[in-house]
Amino acid sequence: MRFRYPFAAPIVAIALFATACATPVPPAPTADVATRRSLDVGDVIGFVDARGAHVWLGIPYAAPPVGALRWRAPEPPAPFADVFDATTFGPRCPQRASRLDSTDEPDTVVGVEDCLSLNVYAPGDARGRDLPVMVWIHGGGNVQGGNDFYDGGELASRHDVVVVSVNYRLGPLGWMRHPSLRDGASYEEESGNFAMLDLIHALHWVRANAAAFGGNAESVTIFGESAGARNVLMLMLAPAAHGLFHGAIVQSGGVRTTGLAEGENPVDAVPAGDRQSSGETLLRLLVADGADDRDAARARIAAMTEHEVAEYLRAKTAKQIIDAYPGDDMEGDGTGFYRPPQMFRDGIVLPEADPYQAFASGDYARVPVILGTNRDEAKLFMFASEEHVGSFLGIPRLRDAEAYAREAAYRSRFWKASGVDEIAKAMRRVQGPSVFAYRFDWDEQPSILGADLGEMLGAAHALEIPFVFGHWALGPNTGLIFDEDNEPGRVALSDAMMSYWAEFAWTGAPGSGRAGEQPPWPSWDATRPEAAKYLVLDTAADGGIRMASETEDVDALFDELTADPALDAEERCGIFAQLVRSRPPVASRAADVGCTDTTVASGG
Repeated sequence: MRFRYPFAAPIVAIALFATACATPVPPAPTADVATRRSLDVGDVIGFVDARGAHVWLGIPYAAPPVGALRWRAPEPPAPFADVFDATTFGPRCPQRASRLDSTDEPDTVVGVEDCLSLNVYAPGDARGRDLPVMVWIHGGGNVQGGNDFYDGGELASRHDVVVVSVNYRLGPLGWMRHPSLRDGASYEEESGNFAMLDLIHALHWVRANAAAFGGNAESVTIFGESAGARNVLMLMLAPAAHGLFHGAIVQSGGVRTTGLAEGENPVDAVPAGDRQSSGETLLRLLVADGADDRDAARARIAAMTEHEVAEYLRAKTAKQIIDAYPGDDMEGDGTGFYRPPQMFRDGIVLPEADPYQAFASGDYARVPVILGTNRDEAKLFMFASEEHVGSFLGIPRLRDAEAYAREAAYRSRFWKASGVDEIAKAMRRVQGPSVFAYRFDWDEQPSILGADLGEMLGAAHALEIPFVFGHWALGPNTGLIFDEDNEPGRVALSDAMMSYWAEFAWTGAPGSGRAGEQPPWPSWDATRPEAAKYLVLDTAADGGIRMASETEDVDALFDELTADPALDAEERCGIFAQLVRSRPPVASRAADVGCTDTTVASGG
């Protein structure tokens, strides 16, 4: 299976680097009778990969959420009429194609709504054993991506774990809160958090079927990256998910959520909604269908019953719905990203309280947890931006290397503060020494024709994923990031990370890895500021794996940003605007930082 990965694509877009020969498509795997297993809805058969891992792909865990089931809670899949052939990935959920990971025309809508499937990877001798299960939740802003990105065979076969990777509804098909959809809805369906219900349903599937693959349903670790990591944190907060997992790993996560009025109301309502709220979307759909303007669309809505509005929305294709959402400030760059409201604080699936308050109060699943970020998170997004990176003869060049480094540092440190340190402090006070943290620092990419990728990307967002899965095949662009020179160090670091992750799945603590050969990774020590807090993950050439104590604080970062003499007003407010996007409540600090609401709203 080819392992596709998004961060290499900005480089691939550069003509000189895109001349590598295409990777041959591997032959389709052959079903192997040794992989036949009996599930609650029938038998499945998968294949044996080159490492000896047993693999099952595209297993449906819920009925297709189409027609009347769109914007409803997931239902069990129909029983298999015959043995289910699990040798190919299931389709992705509807999303805008991205040049970051797709050969489809950028920004066109791809995928199908019948997409609720999962993949399972297990050691070849797993049958009849009680191995820990690791459930992977993919990233992609909760608007794109799929479980076909990730190959869990290496992690499963080397460390005796069962790896499950899950698809879930994305964008407005996964998160849609509108009054009309509450017509005939169950209590949980009223929430609008349909993707969260998918993930909870998938965990119930794991509980029912883990034993068939040699997994222990009483030893489940959920882990994910970026939006997948946010989903992990939301599952920790979701009462209906409690008891379905026993550990959590949060890779570059966060807890941005949406209020109900923000998710439903038009922008000119009181209180105002988000510009991509369901109310705004309905107006855009009606205008696209011939209404002269917003007022005419409002009049048409007023003449419809809630049931008629729901029927109208369900009659739209996935493409029509997604096309009704404008792109964000990256529109036109081919990334496919947009920002529909998600993670509704509904009081049903997710708490009404601010997530930080919920963690501080202990109102969450207090399971062992690992929280981490990458040192240079923001560089992935900055490298993809023409504002920061130009080219000369097809070679990427930073427009202003010093400004690039300053902005990347502030944004990445803020991510650590809000996505790790604040959460870890709160959890540590509540649940004691079962909270662990890391920072991923690997930055040994090569320089290519004068383009220093270590400076441009460094330890960027999502770069840790190949290290966790121990899989480096990125197609024709592998050598642009991973080459012979950095192979010894990165392989050793990957071995350590897989070992820590697996030991955590086995015992609830990363310890010294599965074989006890790695540096000890103690829990977050809250006794004094200088005590060890997190593990730095890096190669021996750059200081090795080691504990560190420095933490980040959101208020202190804003004070530093305000007083930084290297920044002029435009650069300061541009950085502040980026921080507000990831955590809107900090917009109240605009005046403190010296930025007006106008400059913040416009991105500086």
